Amino acid sequence: MIIFIYHLQTIYIQATTLYSSLEPLYTLFAGTMFESPVYITFLGIPVIAMDYTSTVVPVILIAYLASKLEKVFTKIIPDVVKTFLVPMGVLLVSLPIGFIVVGPIATFASNMVGDLFLWLYNLSPVICGALVGFFWQMLVIFGLHWGLVPIAISNTMTMGFDTILIGSFGPSFAQTAVVAAMYFKLKDKKTKDLCIPAIISGIFGVTEPAIYGLSLPRKKPFIISCIGGALGGLVMGLMDAKLYVMGGLGVFGIPSYINTSTGDMRGMYASILCIAVSMISGFVLTLLFWKDDTVEETSPVEPEKTVKSKIDVVYSPIKGQVKPLSEIKDDAFASGVLGKGVAIVPEEGKVVAPFDGTIMTLFPTKHAIGMVSDNGCEVLVHIGLDTVQLDGKYFETSIKTGDKVKKGETLITFDKDKIIREGFSLETPVIVTNHSDYLEIIEAQEKNVNIKDELIKVIV
Repeated sequence: MIIFIYHLQTIYIQATTLYSSLEPLYTLFAGTMFESPVYITFLGIPVIAMDYTSTVVPVILIAYLASKLEKVFTKIIPDVVKTFLVPMGVLLVSLPIGFIVVGPIATFASNMVGDLFLWLYNLSPVICGALVGFFWQMLVIFGLHWGLVPIAISNTMTMGFDTILIGSFGPSFAQTAVVAAMYFKLKDKKTKDLCIPAIISGIFGVTEPAIYGLSLPRKKPFIISCIGGALGGLVMGLMDAKLYVMGGLGVFGIPSYINTSTGDMRGMYASILCIAVSMISGFVLTLLFWKDDTVEETSPVEPEKTVKSKIDVVYSPIKGQVKPLSEIKDDAFASGVLGKGVAIVPEEGKVVAPFDGTIMTLFPTKHAIGMVSDNGCEVLVHIGLDTVQLDGKYFETSIKTGDKVKKGETLITFDKDKIIREGFSLETPVIVTNHSDYLEIIEAQEKNVNIKDELIKVIV
């Protein structure tokens, strides 16, 4: 999916760059805020061009649609040609939707945003500066800032200066200061190491590493950076700052507020004060109101292992038909690289504990569970193949990691008929994952087993 997102972003950028250099075939909604040039059509449907170079949201939306389409195509396309036809089908459907639906929606939304902030500036430059400063990072994330950029360019060309984008100067410094404060409060060393390069790039106006890697995933720091940006925009509005040159980012943007024609330096002083207010407020608010609640990752505490007996028995956790692991349609399990054992095709939707022991791992999607016996035998039960894609649908459990269980105790229930109707195989590997700790693993030879029948013997 990550590769798909990357290629989709590349296609968008190349296409919009190409067509923006041509004369439009015609213009839709001429004379309104929704005016949009059309350079190409697809099956007679107009394709509205838009620059996607500074936004990831349209690509994420199409990637989400593609993930749903992939499941549909996987079900209806024969296995022998899935490798080729599934990706092709997904692209053939999702790309046109991206250009025809998502593009116009983003274009119209950005136009509306531009008109809204123009109205706000006419109402009050101070309010406009504060609101631009607060919402600027959100607008960039969604690609809606392009509604303001053309207005700013037009103002600069006709009047020699712009006042709409003055509020956008502070947010990058507020974001940088927030990350600097996070550095002193983060517990995880790996995350902490990301702060320094993010701070350096943020000073020069590149805040994507800070936003996507640090503040946005933790929510509150991102909101604080928006507040700092709003205070910086308020300062710019109060001091009647004007942007004379479009271009510089971060500290390189300070000269953009100097009126080279008259030598007026007031805009530069306003930008420096804006930096100070944005950074101090972002830094202090983060120190005061944000706390790192994450816990440093540690290896799960395993139950104290007693001395292994000569033979340990894994009893069947499922009633059903037994198959050799090598015959199932999953190379990772069939090869034995994940562990040794058997597969069971369930006759009923229930998994029970195969021995007295402890729950080591319970997958969030509830489709797989790992246990360790009181004698140290580690077993994984994976209900069906590729059932992680169901995201927990049709699976129920009341246990959690660390629970002690008794042999025969119900662990997971599932609706096998609905899972099969979704197109998934219910071949369920039951494997000993620490098989290298044992001299030999002996699988049951019976073709059918009931719950609590002997399934696997491990010999020390």
